[in-house]
Parts: sequence; C-alpha cells; structure tokens
Amino acid sequence: MRLPVLNTALCAKWTAVFAVGAAVACLPSPHGLQPQTMTLLAVFAAAVVGFILQPMPMGPIAFLSLTVCALFGIIPTKVLLSGFGASATWMVVCAFFISRAFIKTGLGRRIAFVIIRAIGKNAVSLGYSICLAELIVSPAMPAGAARGGGLFYPIVRSICSALDSEPGPTGDRIGRYLMQVGFTANGVTCGLFLTSMAANTLCIGLAAGALGVELTWTRWAAASIVPGLICLASVPVVLFYLSRPVLTALPNAQKHADEELKRMGPLTHAETMLLGVFGMCLLLWAAGSFFGIGSTAVAMLAVAILLVTGALSWEDILSEKGAWDALFWVSALTVLSAALADSGLIRWAADLVAQTLTASHFDWTVSFIILSLIYIYGHYFFASVMAHISAMYAAFIAVAVACGAPPLFAAVVLGIFSSVSSPLTHYSNASAPVFFGAGYVPQTEWWRNGLITTTIFTVIWMTVGPLWWRVIGLL
Repeated sequence: MRLPVLNTALCAKWTAVFAVGAAVACLPSPHGLQPQTMTLLAVFAAAVVGFILQPMPMGPIAFLSLTVCALFGIIPTKVLLSGFGASATWMVVCAFFISRAFIKTGLGRRIAFVIIRAIGKNAVSLGYSICLAELIVSPAMPAGAARGGGLFYPIVRSICSALDSEPGPTGDRIGRYLMQVGFTANGVTCGLFLTSMAANTLCIGLAAGALGVELTWTRWAAASIVPGLICLASVPVVLFYLSRPVLTALPNAQKHADEELKRMGPLTHAETMLLGVFGMCLLLWAAGSFFGIGSTAVAMLAVAILLVTGALSWEDILSEKGAWDALFWVSALTVLSAALADSGLIRWAADLVAQTLTASHFDWTVSFIILSLIYIYGHYFFASVMAHISAMYAAFIAVAVACGAPPLFAAVVLGIFSSVSSPLTHYSNASAPVFFGAGYVPQTEWWRNGLITTTIFTVIWMTVGPLWWRVIGLL
C-alpha cells in the first residue's frame, strides 16, 4: 500500500503558522495584563500569518481561529459568535448580493459601457473616473462601506466584465488594476471629509473629551484638502505601475461601448426597477441620520426588495460564495481585533510609547512623527477603522499634546491619519472584503501594494501636509 506523499510546501506553511502562534504565546505577559492576553494575541498573529500564507482558504482559517478560542476559553463562545451578527459584516454580505443583481439584470453592464463611452480612452482614465466619482459623492455619503462596497464596487465590477476581464486568467487584463483603484480611492476619500465616513464622527467626542477641542467639518476639510487630493490623484498612476494591466490603451473601447449600448436597446423593466432601488439606497445612505436608518439596514432593504420583485432569486443568494466566505473571515477578524482592544493590550502599548517618548525628550515634531507612524501601521491589528479609532485615537492625541503638539493640530491630523492606513490589508475596513472578495487580486499582491501605497500616502501627508497646515494656520 502506497502512503500519500506529503506536500512539502503545505507543511512549511502550516509550520510557519503554528510557529508564530507558539512564539507569541510563549512571550511573558506584560505587567498589568492578564496572561490570557498573550494567548489571544498568539491566535490573532497565527490567523494573520495563515491569511498571508494560505495553507487553506481564509474562511476555514478564520473558523479554526474561532474554534481554538472557544476550546481554550480565550473568548466566550457567545462573544465569538457575535461577529456573525455585526452590522459591518452584513453590509459586506449585502454588497455582494446587490452586485449580483447588477450583473444579472444587465444594469451594471449598461452603466459600465456608458462610462467607457464617455472617458474610456485608457486604463488610467478609467481609474481617474472612479477617483473623481468617489470625491464627488464622499462629502454627502457618510457610510464609507456603503459608498465603496454598495455603490462603486458593482460599477467597477461591471466595467471589468465589459472589458472581458474576469477573476482568473483574464483578471490582469484590467480588472486587477481597477479593483485596487476602486478600493484605494474609497480609503482616501474616507479621510478627506468629516462626513465621508461614520468613524470620523467618533473623533469629535474623543477629541472633546481628551483635549477639550472642537472638530468641525470646515477645519477637517481645510486640513485635508490639499495633501488628500494629491494622494487621490496619485492612486491611478501608482497602482498602474504596481499592477500594470494588459489593456493599457483602449483605442476602440469607446466605439465598442457605443455599439454595445445600441445593441442592448432601452432599459428593461428589471433594470429600471433596480435603478429605482439603487436611487433609494443612495438617498437613504446620504440622509440616513435624518431618517434614523443605518447603512446596513438600507442594504438589507434593497436586497429584500430585489428578492420580492424577482430581480434576485434565493438561489442567487445561496450561490454567492464570495459573500458567505467573507461572512466567516470578516466575522472572525472583527471579534479577534475587538477582543485585543478590550484586553487592554493596545492601551498598554500606547502607555509604553508615551513613557518612551517622554523619557527621550524628543522635539514634539519628532515625537508626533513617531506617534503617527505607529498609529498608521498599527492598523494591521484592526478589522475596521472604527475599532482603530476607538482603541488608539484618544490615547495617542493625549500623548501627542503631552509631548508638545498643539491640541487642535493633533486632534485633526491623527483623525485624518485614521484612514491613511486603509489600503494596508484586505480586512482594513468594511469595503475591503468586498473588493478583495471579487477574486481579482492575489492576497500577496494586495498586501504588497497596500504597504507601498500607504507608505506613499504617509510621505505625502508628512511632507506636503506641514507646508499646507502652516498656510492655513493649523500648525
């Protein structure tokens, strides 16, 4: 009887996952923290390494992480399962379903051809059209996840399909590039305005409580507009060189799009109905606070209407594998990152940074740069911007002011920096799993490009930013 041959590469990946987890678990627990905190950090670190190396798909790795936490009592089972009911998680799931309706009815294809006919001269021009649309919509749409995953993802996905670029062998035609542009542009615009992301409004109360300063829409926009627009303008070009598409020029695309639109004819009943539902979503997402309806509830309402009208069938829902896969790994990371914040580990790290900087007697500008870098790249430990702000923002602005930074400056700039790190991972915010889940971009490329773009944005903010802030009197 022949024994099965061991897969050496697979064994190496699993060895790395368990080695990282074991190494972190063996670290001594810092003074003031429970020993169980290091075990929790070990599970989180092993899960992240598993996501990177992928000895198996992300969904099963996430499930294994939750199972370990349940078996060893690291997190109560009731708390572990709470991630599956999180509002942000279901916003991601519903975004997949809405996108399915755009594909099924043909409305997404029609919108894609309209955009291509208007400005589809080359890949970069399409990238800029996505960035410009994000910029226009973002001030009036405070739900960043709904804007990225619910509004722009279906459109970007349809443009890819219209140009014969699907996940897999044809993904590098243009889809891999456009998906990253769509996601990165969403992250940049989330930091441009106080109203472009719900998490930004959390900074208002935290800044008032910690420093006694008032954050206003005007102050935030004035501080972000110049360096932020430079970052947004760099997105299509930077990603063009990082993930160069096969279709760099589209000489016949506009003519082809016009022919396809003529062939499609007038709007069908299903397209008209979906267009109405989509318009309803935009209205409710933009004015959700007035109506008292959350962005996830709006997305659920849209899916319900699509099911009742027949635009989507229950079979469509069940067959949307990307949505159910995202449900598992997004839920797991949400729970694990929230548990890390609740464990006191983040606060302990912030206190350690504060003590180190105070003892070093750096100039406050040097201390602020160090704090900002830790704050930005510390986002690797969080599955949402809201969690990142909740855990680190108040502590870091307090440390910055203690080191000599002007209070209003620290509150505004670190608030904006909460979104600079959005491109880092495929779980960094609620729209990330939607764009990543489309299947166009390999995880290693996503993380590599995310690190590079985040670093470029950080350099822009830390060079152009101070010059601009002196002009407007913030610094």
